[in-house]
Amino acid sequence: MRTKIAAGNWKMNKNYQEGLNLVLDIQKNTQPSDVLVILATPFLQLKEAIHITRYNPHIKIAAQNCHHEEKGAYTGEVSANMLAAINVEYVIIGHSERRQYNRESNEIIAQKVNAALKAGLKPIFCCGESLEIRNEGWQERFVNNQIERGLLHLSAEELESVIIAYEPIWAIGTGLTASPEQAQDMHFSIRKKISEEKGEKLAQNMSILYGGSVKPNNATQLFSQKDVDGGLVGGASLKASTFIPIIQALENDPT
Repeated sequence: MRTKIAAGNWKMNKNYQEGLNLVLDIQKNTQPSDVLVILATPFLQLKEAIHITRYNPHIKIAAQNCHHEEKGAYTGEVSANMLAAINVEYVIIGHSERRQYNRESNEIIAQKVNAALKAGLKPIFCCGESLEIRNEGWQERFVNNQIERGLLHLSAEELESVIIAYEPIWAIGTGLTASPEQAQDMHFSIRKKISEEKGEKLAQNMSILYGGSVKPNNATQLFSQKDVDGGLVGGASLKASTFIPIIQALENDPT
């Protein structure tokens, strides 16, 4: 059975104390269940967030990025080894904002995936298309190309540590959301690609998350889709009052 995951990507939000207060609030208001909660805090809160949640097996902490090199003259960057040294377990790689604003190519993202796995981290690999590509009807080809160039050099065993997050760029922070049917179609396409290249067993065991304006009022419909195993949530993860209902929607999902 695939792991159901509610992941929150805080991006560049919350000062040090605000972030720790949010970790405490989420932990206080979640009960043990079959849902794994992952909180991707800014770098400055990582170590203390891990300390706060150290006895809670249902909440894990993720970094939002790592560098593809182990060390060197890369001012302002953080390596996967540095994250592993403070017991970070997960790292987001290939988010559309990193691809766009930092010009991260598929090749660099593949190197980051390699670095993360080498350090013992579990990548949350992001993929997704622009509105222009969707309007042209090329979304499946585009996303499958991202997966092929970013992930499929890995062995099946290595891929077992990877979570895929499908985030249509046109639905990130815009208020637009892919319909449940659109999300299901793309998740099915991703799982089919993994199955064709690496085997049906791996594909059926891999968690694939939807990201793109997930909110309490649409989470239930999105999570009810057969191939949607949870969400990578942006804005709604910045308040316990909006993130907890998303976690609960996933807990109540029978699929």
